[in-house]
Amino acid sequence: MQSYNHTNPRWADLLHKAVNEPGVISKAFSRFHQYSFGNQLLALLQCESRGIEPGPIATYPRWKELGRYVRKGEKALALCMPITVKRTETVEKHGQQVEQEAHATWFVYKNHWFVLSQTEGREYVADPIPGWDEMAALAGLEIRKATFTALDGNVQGYARKREVAINPVAEQPESTLFHELAHIVLGHTSEGSVNSDSKDRTPRDIRELEAECVALLCCESLGLPGATESRGYIQSWFTGNEVPELSAQRIFHAADQILKAGRTSPNPEVAA
Repeated sequence: MQSYNHTNPRWADLLHKAVNEPGVISKAFSRFHQYSFGNQLLALLQCESRGIEPGPIATYPRWKELGRYVRKGEKALALCMPITVKRTETVEKHGQQVEQEAHATWFVYKNHWFVLSQTEGREYVADPIPGWDEMAALAGLEIRKATFTALDGNVQGYARKREVAINPVAEQPESTLFHELAHIVLGHTSEGSVNSDSKDRTPRDIRELEAECVALLCCESLGLPGATESRGYIQSWFTGNEVPELSAQRIFHAADQILKAGRTSPNPEVAA
């Protein structure tokens, strides 16, 4: 097991823990679903390492708005957040070098969040855990679900450009759908021919690993079948291998995109 450092975590280490410890993903999602996957896991692991009861999190000002106050002596949790940085760059316009203002987004770790159990005050009602709708997700991601036409009955599904097709008798249809959606969201289907293994494409084993990790994150978060099978496949890949840090970042981001695209309220009276 890789070491874990919440002050400067490696996303690959967070992914490794999620894959090898069943229940971690669903536990993190159920308590921190309003945040990105990476921050969900980061918050959960900090709570566990410090003996804090996991639960809703918010900044000091937000808890104050909700009528709750952080107890004296409590230490904030660190999450990854984007910041926009202004900078000046030199560009060529009409044959002359001119300076213009540009913006860049950096990601930094800030200790700004406190868990419900670190506060006291007015009664707090947590937001309900969101559901997921396939049709809404397909529309939001601009992906079309096509008719499955593969002649090989062993093929569970496939993705081509902005289309996915799932075998009507697929053993794990939910997991297969997430896997194929991931191929598109991750950009695998736009890298070149599906059957190509040229230098311009992500290596095939990494493509399959990334897509299967996304399927695991989505299935376990939503309590759908297929997580066990995905975990077994991924764990077999881990033997003697390490997930590239960039791949881990891409996996978390793709899972976020897919779940957010299909997010629904479990209560029709509650806004999604």
